[in-house]
Amino acid sequence: MDTEIDGTGPHFVSAHMVAERAGVSRSAVSRAFTPGASIAPATRKKVMKAAAELGYQVNDLARGLLANCSRLVGLVASDLASPFRTLQVAALSRRLVARGSVPVLIPTEPGEDQVGAAHATLLRYRAEATIVLSGMPSSSIVELAQRNGQPLIVVGRTEHGPDHVRINNARAAQVAVEVFLARGLTKLGLVTSVVGSPNLIEREEAFVAAARERGLEVKVQRAGYTDYEGGQAAASLLLGTGVTVEAVFCVNDLMALGLMDFARDVLNLSIPENLSVIGFDGIPQTRWSAYRLTTFHQDEEALAAETIRVLDRRQADPKAPPIVSVLDVPLIYRGSVRPLKDGM
Repeated sequence: MDTEIDGTGPHFVSAHMVAERAGVSRSAVSRAFTPGASIAPATRKKVMKAAAELGYQVNDLARGLLANCSRLVGLVASDLASPFRTLQVAALSRRLVARGSVPVLIPTEPGEDQVGAAHATLLRYRAEATIVLSGMPSSSIVELAQRNGQPLIVVGRTEHGPDHVRINNARAAQVAVEVFLARGLTKLGLVTSVVGSPNLIEREEAFVAAARERGLEVKVQRAGYTDYEGGQAAASLLLGTGVTVEAVFCVNDLMALGLMDFARDVLNLSIPENLSVIGFDGIPQTRWSAYRLTTFHQDEEALAAETIRVLDRRQADPKAPPIVSVLDVPLIYRGSVRPLKDGM
C-alpha cells in the first residue's frame, strides 16, 4: 500500500523500491522492519542500507489497516482554548508518542452527538483507543466501542461502562469549605457557569452539601461561560448586589481570576482582607504576582500518566471489569485566602 512514483500525488518511497535497491524480495523488506521476524542478519543489513539511501519509511497506517488496528489514539476534547485543556492535551500527547502511539486530536463541542461523531471517525480509522477528555459519551457509544473491541477511556468524570480516570472533586470541595470555616469565613459563595459539565456539577454539589452539613447556605452564581469573562460577570452579580460574601469557591481558575479583578478594580475590595478566593485547576497564571491564587492543582502529567496506565491495563486484559481510577488534587496555598490567626 506504499505510494509509487507515477506522476500524481505524493512520491513516497515504496518497499518495492527498497527491495530492488537491496536485491532482495519484497517480503524480505517487510520482515526487516517487523520486530521479531525471521531474517538473516546480512539480508537485514542490506535492506536497512537501501532504505537509508532512499529515505524509506514504513507505512504504519497501511500496516494498521491490514491488522485491523492502527497505532492511532483519538483524543476527543472541547474547550481547547482553556489553559488547563491545552496542558492536558500536550501532556497526554507526549506520553502517547513516547509509548509508540500516534495521538489524533478531534475538537468537538460538548454533547453526545459531537462525541459520537468523533468516536465513529476513530473507529473507521481503526484507532487502537479513544480517550474522551470532554463531552458526554452515551451508552450507545460505550456499546459501540465494546462491540469493536476498542478501549474507551473517559477522563475527568464518572461514567458507567467505560474505563475512567477522574479527580476527587467531592473531596476538594469539602476541603474548600473546611479552609474557609477554619478562618471564620461563614458567608460563602460559589461561582460556576451554565455549562453543566459533570466536573462542575460535582464541585458545586459537594461544596453546597459540605456547607449545609455545617449549617451554612451558599450563594451560587452562574455565568454563561466558564472563562475569565464569565468570572467577571458572576462577580458583578454575586458581589455587586449588596449581599455580603466573605469567601468564594470558583469551579475553575479562569473564573477565579476574572472574579478577583472585578472585585478589586470595580468594587474596590481587597483580597484576601475583604474577600477570600479559592480556584480549581492550577493553571500557570495562578502563580502570577497579580493573583497568587490559592487553588486545587490538577497535575496534567500525573493525569496523563494514569490514563496511559489504564490504557495499558485494558489492552492487557480486554475482558476485565471497568477500571476506575480516582486522583486526589492538593490545595496549593497562596495569597488569595485569609491566613489563619496563628499565621498559617
